[in-house]
Formats: sequence, structure tokens, C-alpha cells
Amino acid sequence: MPRFQYTAMDSNGKESKGFVDADNEQEATARLKQQGLFPTSMAVSKVSSGKGGKGAKAGGGAFFGGPKIPRKDLTTTTRQLATLLQAGLPLVRALHTLERQAKGQRPALYKVLGSLAAQVEGGSTFSEALASHPKSFNKLYVSMVRAGEASGALEVVLTRLSEFMEKAQRIAGKVKSAMVYPIAVLIIALGIAAGLMIFIVPKFAAMFEEMLPGDSMPAITQFVINASKVLAENAVAVGIGLVIFIIVFKLLLKTKPGAYVFDTMALRMPPFNSLVVRNASARFCRTLGTLMSSGVAVLQALQIVKDTAGNELVAGAIQQVHDAVKEGDGMTKPLTNSHVFPLMLCSMVEVGEETGALPDMLNRVADVYEEEVDRAVEGITSLIEPVMICFLAVIVGTIVVAMFAPLVKLIDRLGG
Repeated sequence: MPRFQYTAMDSNGKESKGFVDADNEQEATARLKQQGLFPTSMAVSKVSSGKGGKGAKAGGGAFFGGPKIPRKDLTTTTRQLATLLQAGLPLVRALHTLERQAKGQRPALYKVLGSLAAQVEGGSTFSEALASHPKSFNKLYVSMVRAGEASGALEVVLTRLSEFMEKAQRIAGKVKSAMVYPIAVLIIALGIAAGLMIFIVPKFAAMFEEMLPGDSMPAITQFVINASKVLAENAVAVGIGLVIFIIVFKLLLKTKPGAYVFDTMALRMPPFNSLVVRNASARFCRTLGTLMSSGVAVLQALQIVKDTAGNELVAGAIQQVHDAVKEGDGMTKPLTNSHVFPLMLCSMVEVGEETGALPDMLNRVADVYEEEVDRAVEGITSLIEPVMICFLAVIVGTIVVAMFAPLVKLIDRLGG
């Protein structure tokens, strides 16, 4: 029998977490309601209840996660599944149709679709089957499908989900593309500088020692020669140190304190902070608006938005909103007090709450911020290009000037 991990509230609004054994999610929900608990989130636990059968298999799938569907394939498949359901095909037949299309071309997608079809044929709901593949389907995806099943509009929810994923993918692609150029220029600049310092500068230094014995070098020349000696004699150690630094930095980012410090810097430090804030605002509005439009309860939607925020500071702000809503308050005050989101967003959320059209308002605000992200990416890209060219020129120019300064003295001496 599968074991479900749940988060629920009692009649007093107090939150509790725990596990419940049941044949399916509906039975687990019913058991919790009998205990006076109202679940806000539920997922198949990674810990099996110890019983065999179909439930044990589902628990094992949740533990191992199965193969991971690439993001691009998942977006395309979601759109295709929505189209097939709108055309009147039953869910199992639609899954088998997509499974045949993926055979031999996309192995991960083929295996997951086959597993989903088998579980649905075996009596599981589509959302339960999705929950057994957490590597491919996150909480947002599963919760929206569950809401679609409950409302009887699964194809509509899948269409919204595919649109959401397409827009998120487009925004992420623009942000990543904006970072490709500066990173490439930085790597080239460091590579050129390292080559000059290790192979070229030592030859000039030997020439100066031979032709200008006892003469003092200009300060900039002496600095470059000393740095070259250190780099040439410890090239392996410097390389190992750089690798260790990168590994330690990545490990620190995986810790909560490290991620919090880095995310705070990203949100506060110019020139990229404006882009990060706009991107976080667009993601918050689009995710929450899509979830609420699909029928997901507001507390559960906020919890999902928090889990998928991708920024510890933003996640903390959303947690404050969640706690306020759970106490019966609105979203506007905690959003404003967080000092994370722009005032315009907070004002639009207030209007949405007053008019009862919050999901629609959130989606409109998301459209605005996504356009601003596009403009910010273009602006930063145009700014970075000359800055990186100047950076490269300064590094190479400093080495060249340092090497040619003693040549002037040498030419004067030879001319005399």
C-alpha cells in the first residue's frame, strides 16, 4: 500500500505534517478529513509502507524517480496531450499515441509515457501517476493536473500548463543567452592572459636580465614579471585551486545560508539586480496566476510557488504571504513589507483582491514583467559588450605596456 506525505490544517488553521497509508490519494484525503484535517498538499512518499503490490511499485517509482524528461520535450508533449484530449481521445489512448511517437527517438519520454499509461490503466488517477515520477513532473505540474481532474477540464489545464512552460522557457532562454557573451569573453581574456604570462613574459624577462643587467625595471614591468614567475612555477597548483574554488562555491550554493547570501546579492547589487527582480516578479505572478486559474487552492498554490521560486529571499517573502493568508489576511501587506517585489506588483495584487479577479490580474502583471525582462536583457547585453571589450583590452594592454617599457630604455642604450 502506498504511503502519502501530507501537509494539512485543522479547523483552527493550525498546520500539521505527517504520513498516511492508503490505496490512492482520494482515500488518503478521506481519512484525513475523518480526523478533522484538511490537506493542502499531498504526494507519494519516498518511504514505502512496506506492503507489496501496485502501491509498492508506485512508491519505488517515487524513490528512484525514473528517467528525467528533458524540459523541452516535456513542454512539447504537454501541448500535444492537451490537443489530443481536446480532439476527444481518451487519456490512455492519447498517452499511448505520444508513447509511439517517442519510441526510438526520445527514450526517457518513451519510458515515462509508457509507465503513466500503465498506471492509469491500472486504476490510478493521472495526477497520482505523475507524482510517481518526481524527476520529470514537479509539484506545480502535478497540482495543476489534479485540479484539472477535479474540475473535469483536464485539457484546459494542460493547455494553460503548456503555455506557462513555454513562456518560462522563453524567459529563461533570454536570461541565459544574455550571460553567454560575457562569460565567453571572460574565458577568452583569462586564457590569453594566462598564455602571455606563462609563455611570453618569461622570455622577455630573460632578455631584460641579459641586456639590462643590474638595471631596475619599471614598477608595472616588475609586477608583471613577478606575477608571471608565480603563475609559471605554480600553474598546476593554481589550476587545482581554481577547480577546488568552483566546487566549494557550488557546494555552498546548495546550502541554505550560502544560497541565501548569493540570492540576496543577486537581488540587491546592480547592475543585474533589476533584471533579477523583474524575472522573479514575472515568475511569481505567472506561476501563482496559472495555479489559481486552474482551480488550485490559494494556500496550496502559494506553497508550490515558494517551492519553485528558485531564490531563497523570494521564497522567504512568499512564506510570509502564505502565513498571512492562512491567518485570514490579504496578500498585499506581506508582499509590500517583504521589500522584495516592486510596489507596482503589490498595488496590482491589492486591486485584484478587491475586485475578486486576482488570477487574471496576476497573469496581466506577469505579461508586463516578462516584457520588461526582454527589454532589460537587451539593455544589459548592449552594455556588457563594450565593458567586456574594455576589460579584455586592459588585461592584454597592461601586459604589453609592461613588456615594452624596458624596451624603450634598451633602444636608447643601443642608440647611444
